[in-house]
Amino acid sequence: MAILGIDEVGRGPLAGPLVVGAVILPDELPDWAEELNDSKKLTFKKRAKLSEIILNEAVATGLGFVSPFELDELGMVPALKLATRRAIEEMSGSSMKCSKIIIDGNINFLSGTKLESNTTTLIKGDALVKEISAASIIAKVARDNYMIELGVKYPGYGFEKHMGYGTKAHVDAIKTLGLTPEHRLSFEPCKSISGFKREEVKKNTTKIGNQAEEATAKYLISNGHRIIARNFKTKYAEIDVISVKDNKVFFTEVKYRKNADFGGGLAAITPEKIKKMEIGAKVYLEYYPRFKKLQPVLAVADVAGDFVVKDWFIL
Repeated sequence: MAILGIDEVGRGPLAGPLVVGAVILPDELPDWAEELNDSKKLTFKKRAKLSEIILNEAVATGLGFVSPFELDELGMVPALKLATRRAIEEMSGSSMKCSKIIIDGNINFLSGTKLESNTTTLIKGDALVKEISAASIIAKVARDNYMIELGVKYPGYGFEKHMGYGTKAHVDAIKTLGLTPEHRLSFEPCKSISGFKREEVKKNTTKIGNQAEEATAKYLISNGHRIIARNFKTKYAEIDVISVKDNKVFFTEVKYRKNADFGGGLAAITPEKIKKMEIGAKVYLEYYPRFKKLQPVLAVADVAGDFVVKDWFIL
């Protein structure tokens, strides 16, 4: 029976997501499997070609993303565990019959799950096990593509060149342009610059608004959502929190009220506001077409008092 290989990319960068790849190859390895290797040892062009083949011809594949916000909230190891579980969940619709699961490295990120007993770890597995090599390739290509898109969204940072790593050019850009929502505030020098407070990152939002958005993001995470963006701005509209769950992408407007006795979040959502949200959602999906396959949903978070989410509802 086949092997499920798992590998991660993106531990060290100052910006961008953690990404875990999971791959099951056919029992009888195809000819192209001979070309598989640790993704870091392959050229950009070679990785891209192999990633396309793997995604089209492997028995099953999965990708698990963890945002910088989630990484800052959870810490590295819990974040890697979360990304691994998400990669496995993405494979749930495919045939996942395998004799064992092998994770690159020395930490079992599936500990505490029903798959723990069937999982082993292997240092330098991405160079030794073809399934892990394949997982490293699709994760690396997916993350690189994400960072290339960030290079368009945030010009001047050079994300498309350094992929979020702490090069001199990247650090100089941070000092000149400031931090973005894609930076990891728990990593230096971002931590020192921000004081590890999200309101320092988003200079165009108030402290109260940012705290309400943080409360909403935590609420959504606790209910199984994956946060993929915050404060997505266009010329005509802004989306406070964007998340993914159950093949849907949610665009949430956050409304805060100091006193919970005076109205709710829905009262502030006018037809004009809904129209702007629809425009913002459409623009986001044009920027990030990989989410177009998901059903777009508009929602509102009603946050009150000491930043407690009183309600979250779909429009």
